[in-house]
Amino acid sequence: MTGSELSQERRRTRWKDTFHRALGPWGVFFEGFIKHPVMVGSIIPSSRFTINKMLAPVNWDECKLFVEYGPGVGTFCRPVLERMRRDAQLIVIDTNPLYIEYLQRTIGDSRFSAVNGSAADVEEIVRAHGHDHADYVLSGLPFSTLPDGVGPAIAAATHRVLRPGGAFLVYQFSAKARDFMAKHFSRIDNGFELFNILPCQLFWGWKDAED
Repeated sequence: MTGSELSQERRRTRWKDTFHRALGPWGVFFEGFIKHPVMVGSIIPSSRFTINKMLAPVNWDECKLFVEYGPGVGTFCRPVLERMRRDAQLIVIDTNPLYIEYLQRTIGDSRFSAVNGSAADVEEIVRAHGHDHADYVLSGLPFSTLPDGVGPAIAAATHRVLRPGGAFLVYQFSAKARDFMAKHFSRIDNGFELFNILPCQLFWGWKDAED
């Protein structure tokens, strides 16, 4: 790297640091959306109403491993950690290194692990962290805009990694995710949250013993 290029890189880094300090997590979230709009479901993080409704069916006493796809700047991470057992673990997976770096820097909980990778590789990631299965998997990934084949691969891998009795928790602006889920989950509960930007569809796909 030449001296001129190094100087430009330093200016960009200073600008990013200033931007992030000024806007906090919203600035990081917005930057991630601008860089990867197809992989980020919304320009605005989920509301507390969506968070509470989405997590309400979880049996926290029986949850040892909670996995989240597309955590963004941790809108769900902190509420999940507040509810989890002291011996449980939260693994979040995101393809955007900007979000992963931010989460690793701002969440110091020993139960938390942030992985820069694909949700389609959830089985390998779970095993790498010493687990055989997950109890719950949460996703805000925009299934309707994911590249061809990625949505079905994620839905199939999620079903395989869940224990019987576990659930795939999905929040979306459209019902497209349910089509992917229905191929693997015979029981899907539906919900809707009006107090969110934008209002969103909620789905809980339960892995029954016969699935």
